[in-house]
Amino acid sequence: MANSSSSLMIPYSLILLNLYAIVSSTSDFNNRHHPMILPLLLSTPNISAHRMPFDGHYSRRHLQNSELPNARMRLFDDLLSNGYYTTRLFIGTPPQEFALIVDTGSTVTYVPCSSCERCGKHQDPRFQPELSSTYQPVKCNPGCNCDDQGKQCTYERRYAEMSSSSGVIAEDVVSFGNESELKPQRAVFGCENVETGDLYSQRADGIMGLGRGRLSVVDQLVDKGVIGDSFSLCYGGMDVGGGAMVLGQISPPPNMVFSHSNPYRSPYYNIELKELHVAGKPLKLKPKVFDEKHGTVLDSGTTYAYFPEAAFHALKDAIMKEIHHLKQIPGPDPNYHDICFSGAGREVSHLSKVFPEVNMVFGSGQKLSLSPENYLFRHTKVSGAYCLGIFHNGNDPTTLLGGIVVRNTLVTYDRENDKIGFWKTNCSELWKRLQVPGVPASAPVPSPSSNRSQAMPPVQAPSSLPFFHPGEIRIGIITFDMLISVNNSNTKPNFTEVAEFIAHELEVDNLQVHMLNFTSTGNNYLVKWAILPSESAEYISNTTAMKIIQQLSEHRLHFPERFGSYELVEWKFEPQKNRYVFSSPL
Repeated sequence: MANSSSSLMIPYSLILLNLYAIVSSTSDFNNRHHPMILPLLLSTPNISAHRMPFDGHYSRRHLQNSELPNARMRLFDDLLSNGYYTTRLFIGTPPQEFALIVDTGSTVTYVPCSSCERCGKHQDPRFQPELSSTYQPVKCNPGCNCDDQGKQCTYERRYAEMSSSSGVIAEDVVSFGNESELKPQRAVFGCENVETGDLYSQRADGIMGLGRGRLSVVDQLVDKGVIGDSFSLCYGGMDVGGGAMVLGQISPPPNMVFSHSNPYRSPYYNIELKELHVAGKPLKLKPKVFDEKHGTVLDSGTTYAYFPEAAFHALKDAIMKEIHHLKQIPGPDPNYHDICFSGAGREVSHLSKVFPEVNMVFGSGQKLSLSPENYLFRHTKVSGAYCLGIFHNGNDPTTLLGGIVVRNTLVTYDRENDKIGFWKTNCSELWKRLQVPGVPASAPVPSPSSNRSQAMPPVQAPSSLPFFHPGEIRIGIITFDMLISVNNSNTKPNFTEVAEFIAHELEVDNLQVHMLNFTSTGNNYLVKWAILPSESAEYISNTTAMKIIQQLSEHRLHFPERFGSYELVEWKFEPQKNRYVFSSPL
């Protein structure tokens, strides 16, 4: 976009910098449960500040062109394992890659800056403004808080669990990946100088703000007129993870159900929840129970669901009444009083035969059906056991619905028409249907001759998965390159242990995992691995191959600390051959 366009956007953003200087979190709504790593970041100033101060802003959004492009982006990680979902965003020229937590409650996108005085070790190298030819600091002016030198605008975010982020405000070109129809755009973002708490220790690099507010990525793109005023999220199901995100408008499926979302009610994305049904029976609750304080808030940055006291007890009791034949057991963490049950079996697809269906009834009378994976999480210590992912919201009467409620559900935040749509679907399969045809996967390979901490470029896993069609191809071998960084340069990785760990994580036999070769420089080892068919099979089934590649491409191998850390560099598969001639240095 030309600089003239961006110059119109920046003053609007700066006007609100003071309003968002200290930001509260919807984690204030509840007593935080341990996997709920990140809070909402949006403050609660006068709601009119979000849409009304600038004449014509709100009405202008109703005039968007339906033919505008979309930014189609893959989601990574897993809600319950990581506490969040991330997407890949690219900032600068040439682009620098970052794994950012998608948060519908945040109005700011920020990444660690190379000048950061206190930032944790994250997934990717810090942003280096000096390497971007398009980087511009947002200069100090009367509409913003300024740094000590009085040169650049600053931001600060503080959270209920005592974590914080602060830094400077800048502008640069933001890119959305190879599969996005939307071209790179100039946008304002935060360059962190200090992190504390969870923000310091998390693996993800930073936050991608999707909330309501002038600094939000969505608002900036809408104000530029490059996307329609809508975005969609689709989270993978239990044990699957990943998913898809679309910035911009999409055509809603015919049977998508909608709830009104009042932008003036609160700064959060709210819905009109009126009733809950369990096994077809309505809970005996007053409708206003879901309308207290901020009402019913939908948030991608929260893990579980939190209800007011009366609603929580009614929902819990109704579910437990339907599963009286299961044995109640202690939760995985003795520090929390989770409500867990054993004897349900490991297959997620069978849970609906054991646990009841829950229906959410909206103000329009439309219903959203929740399957067991939308209110359960797997017990981490007992096989075939599950725990309720619903909790009491303490003294706060707000109803807070986290990501667990919308797993395997396409959620469309139609901001132009003040409504939120829900459509049950397989979010992992949905990504295939969202892909742009003909876009090749990109996987730059770092040079093994350089030290990653000094000059090794960030790696990017392939951005599109292969489409397997039964009968068309038989997979003979899957290979992938993995960059392993150990904590001590004098300690060589035990590749036998690593191979056994990979086999366990990918759920294949130890004999199927082979190390082909490796190169090393300092603490970094570039290792090529191969996955072969099991001894009793001539090829890897399409289902197994797809599952393996998805786990690899979504970075779902959780390395033990003794192994160090890893990055997936490249993967590929080869069709079945009549005969294998295979050797391994092990």
